[in-house]
Amino acid sequence: MFSSLRVRNYRLFATGQVVSNTGTWMQRIAQDWLVLGLTGSSAAVGITTALQFLPMLLLGLYGGVIADRYPKRRLLLITQSAMGVTGLALAALTLSGHVQVWHVYLTALALGVVTVVDNPVRQAFVVEMVGPADLRNAVSLNSANFQSARLVGPAVAGALITAMGSGWAFLLNGLSFAAPIAGLLLMRTSELHKADRAPRGKGQLREGLRYVSGRPDLLWPIVLVGFIGTFGFNFPIWLTAFVNDVFHADAGTYGLLNTLMAAGSLAGALLAARRGTSRTRLLVGAAVLFGVLEIAAALAPGFWVFALLLVPIGMCGLTINVTANSSLQLASDPALRGRVMSLFMMVFMGGTPLGAPLVGWVTDVYGPRLGFLAGGLVSALAAACIGLVLVRAGGLRLRVDLRRGHRHVTFVPRPTAAPGAGRAEVGTSSVSTSEVGTSGVSTSSA
Repeated sequence: MFSSLRVRNYRLFATGQVVSNTGTWMQRIAQDWLVLGLTGSSAAVGITTALQFLPMLLLGLYGGVIADRYPKRRLLLITQSAMGVTGLALAALTLSGHVQVWHVYLTALALGVVTVVDNPVRQAFVVEMVGPADLRNAVSLNSANFQSARLVGPAVAGALITAMGSGWAFLLNGLSFAAPIAGLLLMRTSELHKADRAPRGKGQLREGLRYVSGRPDLLWPIVLVGFIGTFGFNFPIWLTAFVNDVFHADAGTYGLLNTLMAAGSLAGALLAARRGTSRTRLLVGAAVLFGVLEIAAALAPGFWVFALLLVPIGMCGLTINVTANSSLQLASDPALRGRVMSLFMMVFMGGTPLGAPLVGWVTDVYGPRLGFLAGGLVSALAAACIGLVLVRAGGLRLRVDLRRGHRHVTFVPRPTAAPGAGRAEVGTSSVSTSEVGTSGVSTSSA
């Protein structure tokens, strides 16, 4: 479960990240609370969130080009420092009593612009620290790291805001970035796995898009994650609506529901760390189950049934994220990995400004249950359809065998498949994927 922590460079990275992630969650809570206090408007909180995610939607692919072109450790030193500065600037404005809502908007936008570069660089840097053998484990531990901070950060922020005010939460977040910066500086560069960098040139953005579009094993997982991220991950909208309109509870209940989901996500991350492979069938199966569980939660007859369903929903959501992340990294040409991961992050995170208003409108007009049900239905249908597409692309068919001692349900090659044809097998032990648009790099196991 913790095999990648044997690597010194990754230990330094993970230690720094757990500190800064806790600070980031503190700032998220304090930022929303500050905007609400300054304006009294939930819409203003929504604008802050949109400004933070909008740069990823508009500029995400350019971040991937930068990640492929320059040394990733050096880029991370710059981006982590910039994130720390935004926290310290907001702390200074808040503690001095001069903060206005447009200051928060500007800080959120600046943080979003830095994230455009930081996210793909951080994702692609993992394989340089641990190598391909431990990549999946490291990606899973990164997610566990983030979810652990999600359990601690909001609780600390709530106590700090109540006792001393939002400004101190911003100050601690700004200072928390000293930990990842120190970790990056202490790394032994000689122990990093060498990665090819893309030379400076024109058309690199289009090259990345062509590369992904010519690889079904990359394209369809990204499309699936896009649907899930846009329509299935709108939990702030659904949980607040259920707490207020269905269960008629208070903010403490909202915190409990978020904690249950975070606990499920943490468990999912640790379970993912134990797996040695990233199978496409696991990604599709987790996505289908994720949608079905959301539908079940939408129809839950009572509070505790609803609350307990959030734990497996969190586990499935995290499994989708980790499986897609690690399989895309392993299947990508190292010289194009940054662009592939930037596209992954763009559709996963950048879909929020697009899907949230639509999901919020459905929830407001037709009620929380129908809004949550619609998100689960879209997620389950998208997963089922993309699963069928991958089966057909892989030249496979479903075989049901009820005999004792045999696998009852499995995918096998179709008899009509042309010999030697490129295919992306789903749920099998190996993959022979078309090399269209690659640079002679074979893909990993699905």
